[in-house]
Amino acid sequence: MTTTAAGPAPRVLIADDQTLIRTGFRLILTARGIEVVGEAADGAEALAAAGELRPDVVLMDIRMPNMDGLEATRRILERLPDCRVLILTTFDLDRYVYTALSIGASGFLLKDVTPEHLAAAVRLVDTGDALLAPSITRRLVERFASDSTRTPAVHTDLATLTPRELEVLTLLARGLSNAELATELTLSEATVKSHVARIFAKLALRDRAQAVVLAYETGLVRPGDSGASRSSGP
Repeated sequence: MTTTAAGPAPRVLIADDQTLIRTGFRLILTARGIEVVGEAADGAEALAAAGELRPDVVLMDIRMPNMDGLEATRRILERLPDCRVLILTTFDLDRYVYTALSIGASGFLLKDVTPEHLAAAVRLVDTGDALLAPSITRRLVERFASDSTRTPAVHTDLATLTPRELEVLTLLARGLSNAELATELTLSEATVKSHVARIFAKLALRDRAQAVVLAYETGLVRPGDSGASRSSGP
């Protein structure tokens, strides 16, 4: 395992049916001290490789043969709850990306991502954070969360939250970072982190990505509300 000043580098599995994509991402990551432990050409291979190699992060294409990236993501996270999945896509406003976030993916990347952004994103989600590009994630969630034909994919019983926790979840979903939440609510950042952690535990959420989806699906936050989604850890 490679170790940097920030700690051990994440071990990564790349799942994409395009050989050139896998090769390119492998070269980018290894050049930046991130270990690529395996590759998979479809969802079934990704599931098997994740079970065997137990990576910290999976870069997961959505559209693959045999088993698509959504099903592979769902099964991997069921078996390896500490694993983080980053979705790879060519189109940002993609319903499948939204579904992937709702089932536990920690974020998504466009396949034309810069090498620096790719490496930074892998390191970010490995820390337990969620990768939420501000404008893209907001438009994505607003487009699909209002679909009345959808069945919410995450826990929706907000009655378990205290009034303060509801307030924190609302502001979190509007895009406030922990520091901004602390300022807005006149609390210490440590107290905010405690509130966020309790919200995640009560609602069985993995990270901020699922929290944003839930807030929109339940109507706690509605399209057009002020703020923009960004990433920050609990």
